[in-house]
Amino acid sequence: MAGLDPAIYFSECLRTPAGFEACDFALSRKPYSPIMLVLAIDTALESCAAAVLDTDAEAFRARQSLPMKRGHAEALMPMIDEVMKAASLSYSALDRIAVTVGPGSFTGLRVGISAGRGLGLAANRPVVGITTLAAYAAPLIDGESETPVIAAIDARHGHVYAQVFSGDGTSLIKPAIMPLEDVFRAARFGPAHIVGDAADMIAAQWPSEFEPPASVDRQAAPDIAWVAWLGASVDPDEALPRPYYLRAPDAKTKAELAQR
Repeated sequence: MAGLDPAIYFSECLRTPAGFEACDFALSRKPYSPIMLVLAIDTALESCAAAVLDTDAEAFRARQSLPMKRGHAEALMPMIDEVMKAASLSYSALDRIAVTVGPGSFTGLRVGISAGRGLGLAANRPVVGITTLAAYAAPLIDGESETPVIAAIDARHGHVYAQVFSGDGTSLIKPAIMPLEDVFRAARFGPAHIVGDAADMIAAQWPSEFEPPASVDRQAAPDIAWVAWLGASVDPDEALPRPYYLRAPDAKTKAELAQR
């Protein structure tokens, strides 16, 4: 995979039950198992995607992705079944399952996380959570680069979910929901790569007194390939499959309402 040494992985800190506190990312060189089959799932944003990664072959057995603003609940399980059949694998043959945990659509997150947890429970396999911001940034992280990476998702009303990484993966600004003005603090680190579904919006309002962005890449959703590669690399005891909202959801589940 270009842009990221497979021996480098994002170590996540998703330890707060509600997932509201900012978790940071540290770049580590702890190697993952060289032979691993990973099912990756993403329904966090405007895509429904699934893939099976074979780390031994450094290739995908199968993958599928569809642009989708709604309807993830109906589309996801049939898609996963198709991907597993195309990969000629049973669920018990998997080593782990990776799922995007946000930030993103609250409904979409619940669909993907519920599916991942359910499959993991049925197959007795670990399930790991990958943030959308990490998946967006991963292809732009280069151990030798000095160019920062801004990963950003439109949170509406002039705000974004964002995190800023150095070129080697160190977190410069922790993930948070913030007004656009706060994102521009990253300009002090020099020209940056901007990636995510808010990339165009940020670039359009980039302060003229700063050097222009190094690149602007608007993507409606992160590449499922990077969700899978990061999923193969993280520590399952740290990268927990819990929703990472960064703000309280507008709608609550019955279980959440019962806890009030």
